[in-house]
Amino acid sequence: MGGKVSIDENVHVVIVGGGFGGIAAAQHLKHHGVPFMLIDILDAFHHNVAALRASVQSGFAKQTFIPYKETFGVNFLQGRVIRIDTETQTVVLDNGKEIRYSHLILCTGTSGHFPGKHNCVDTYQSAIQKYDDYVKLIQSANAVVVVGGGTTGIEMAAEIRTEFPDKKVILIHPREEVADPELLPSVKEQAKEVLLEKGVELLLGQKVSNLDELEFNVCRSGMVVKTNKNEQVIADLVICCTGNKINSEAYRSSLSTCVTENGALKVNKHLQVEGFDNVYAVGDCASVNEPKLAYHAGLHAGVAATNIINSLSGKALTSYHTGNVTMLIAMGKDAGVGQFNGYKLPRFLVTKGKSQGLLLWKSWREMEQKAPN
Repeated sequence: MGGKVSIDENVHVVIVGGGFGGIAAAQHLKHHGVPFMLIDILDAFHHNVAALRASVQSGFAKQTFIPYKETFGVNFLQGRVIRIDTETQTVVLDNGKEIRYSHLILCTGTSGHFPGKHNCVDTYQSAIQKYDDYVKLIQSANAVVVVGGGTTGIEMAAEIRTEFPDKKVILIHPREEVADPELLPSVKEQAKEVLLEKGVELLLGQKVSNLDELEFNVCRSGMVVKTNKNEQVIADLVICCTGNKINSEAYRSSLSTCVTENGALKVNKHLQVEGFDNVYAVGDCASVNEPKLAYHAGLHAGVAATNIINSLSGKALTSYHTGNVTMLIAMGKDAGVGQFNGYKLPRFLVTKGKSQGLLLWKSWREMEQKAPN
């Protein structure tokens, strides 16, 4: 838990974004008695590690949203931050509301296509309904094309074939290897083997050439998906699993000198944004050279929150160090591949450790709530 810090009345930490990094930072500050406000566009934490399972398994989505208010009470505010005023040290919401900060932790994450990401202002009841509706969408499609064979794409294809083994699933990917490029070659090869075992058809080394003309997440028979190798695939449903972008809307204008080309914030070894010793970036929006994972966001959050506490009590700041790549990929509830600290893991370990429960227990425990049955 950690001891309470003696706090000056001017101290007020604002955390923008309530993903894995945001809730970890908020809990850290809460346990040390540091005043804070967590702001997110949803009214519940989304354990989006399980988003793809929620889009194929009826009734599963309710386990993936955990209400913020029950954990953080008045220290949570729903809204979208559109600007940061570093002169007056306030964050500005799209409804005009302004929140003062002495320290700021930015955990804005990435946005991408549904169902892998849920990015709009919403209630969690409505978000749960969207996932339950998506299950029906997949149920009504006979042939599904998954565009993109990174981690999200291979997980999506594997989840569909696991839940609906009679469905035709075609995965199209521009590289010959699937999964995250930073994984060991043997792990990427194993991921490909799992897809083939599950009956996913692979079109590798090919790009979808008519992506702009396709409608995603709509069930319509006879959709034609074309590739740059003159292949054509007929689909009832096209799911896009590419093109995640860093959510930089909140800070792009005010911190423009510190923003990299892809929208991330340049940080030093203490995760402080360049030029601002009271502003921290955590998770996907921090320009740290490592895969963008929930696990890393949690580690970043610990460093940022500790450094705020250390700076208040006159202690030295702690540094963040990247390690060897650790990544577990759930490929349906009965399969998984991955590596730990640079070493390939046996499939059964990943299946037991991640694929079966998707680490949902960890988020419910972190949020100090009980999961629904």
